[in-house]
Amino acid sequence: MKIRHYAASDSREIADLFHDAIHAISPGVYSPGQLEAWAPTPPDYESWAARLERSRPFVAMIDNCIVGFIELQADGHIDCLYVHSQHQRQGIAAALFAYASKVAIQHGHTTLSVDASIVAKPFFEQRGFVQTAENSVERNGQYLTNFSMTGPAIPQQSR
Repeated sequence: MKIRHYAASDSREIADLFHDAIHAISPGVYSPGQLEAWAPTPPDYESWAARLERSRPFVAMIDNCIVGFIELQADGHIDCLYVHSQHQRQGIAAALFAYASKVAIQHGHTTLSVDASIVAKPFFEQRGFVQTAENSVERNGQYLTNFSMTGPAIPQQSR
């Protein structure tokens, strides 16, 4: 696996990865309506291209395919961390997080923040993040639960 910086030619593949990752979440966690509100079908590729041009994520690659991405904002907030559904539980999210953490430290951050989904919350807890709030976020008429969390920029070992 290789981690590199975003290129404009990545936008469609990242939009598809995001859509796939969201729709692979068990409907027992979020309802089908919530999943569709979170990641509408089909993806809005123009909107994704504009977003990614602003956020400039770090991208994980295996065999010239994008398998994950993370967006780290200038203030140390992680806005997105997604791994393709066919590549989960392979250490990709951990590698992306470690890479983003190094960049955050280089920019003087000692702590990071994230608004983690129900399924992402344990990942961040394993890295020393603590919940500061539970949120109900409205997307396209649906309400989704996520958790505001803060944690160390230096990655801790998974427990």
